[in-house]
Amino acid sequence: MITSVFNKSKPINFILVLVFVITVFVIANFNTLFNFTESILKILSKLLLIVFLVFLVDFIVSKNNLTQRNSYAIMAFGILLALFPNILNNMDLLLANLFIVFALRRIISLSSKKSIKKKLFDASFWIALATLFYFWAILFFAIIIVALIYYSQNDLKNIIIPFVGIATVAMFLSMYNIILYDVFIRPSNFERFASLDYTAYNSSEYILKLTVLFTSFVWTVIYYFRSLSEKNKKNRPSFYLIAWASIIAILISIISPTKNGSEFIFLLAPFSIILGNYIEAISEKWFKEVFVGALIATPIIGLIL
Repeated sequence: MITSVFNKSKPINFILVLVFVITVFVIANFNTLFNFTESILKILSKLLLIVFLVFLVDFIVSKNNLTQRNSYAIMAFGILLALFPNILNNMDLLLANLFIVFALRRIISLSSKKSIKKKLFDASFWIALATLFYFWAILFFAIIIVALIYYSQNDLKNIIIPFVGIATVAMFLSMYNIILYDVFIRPSNFERFASLDYTAYNSSEYILKLTVLFTSFVWTVIYYFRSLSEKNKKNRPSFYLIAWASIIAILISIISPTKNGSEFIFLLAPFSIILGNYIEAISEKWFKEVFVGALIATPIIGLIL
């Protein structure tokens, strides 16, 4: 029943996902909302960011034909968000993720072979900007390298462009620091903390959520790679780039210094697209319903545990 609602791309589906996301946001920020320990403006900023992110993911998917004409990707986005609601509490991570999704949008649009230099500059600029809010976002520069291999491996000028984007952000950062702090670069601009301590996951709730997440990730990514040969040849590199983005997001979550669920924020956009592709490919209706139902039930059971 759930999948039949989202098997067509309709405005009502977008509204349903927004209502679901806002509900998750209210639950995740319940104490803050009613104790006024945080300014209303900051709370509303977080909400607007996540709502805009849902719109952006839907736009990227529909604009680049990353799924068929359905709303499975944004449905998956909402479910993944509910799986780790702590994602909604960190403004820096929300901003960093937003900039990474901006970058992915420009990288994926390289498939049109138009304005390649401008898109490479934009992507590198957004990733560099994201790095200022969360250092390990720097790993997404690997996506630009992969994109260069696919789209412009013989053009030396295109290889230089990403460095121009990085230099532009570095210049603005230096100007900001000079004006406010009279230094070029402050150590706090690039906090390089990492951790491989996973004791925070040692609870029934996290064990359940992580088991469901990584099982579904491995299962769907394997299927995703196997099905890429059936994709349109022109768009095939875009699908590869999404897969690589999801793998980088997993790597970031592994080395993240914070282990409370918010470290999976960079996985939301690419994995929701992968999940959308998998759900639409399931031919058995009963299995499709069970699969989606299990994903929805996981955060609910996690609250009970």
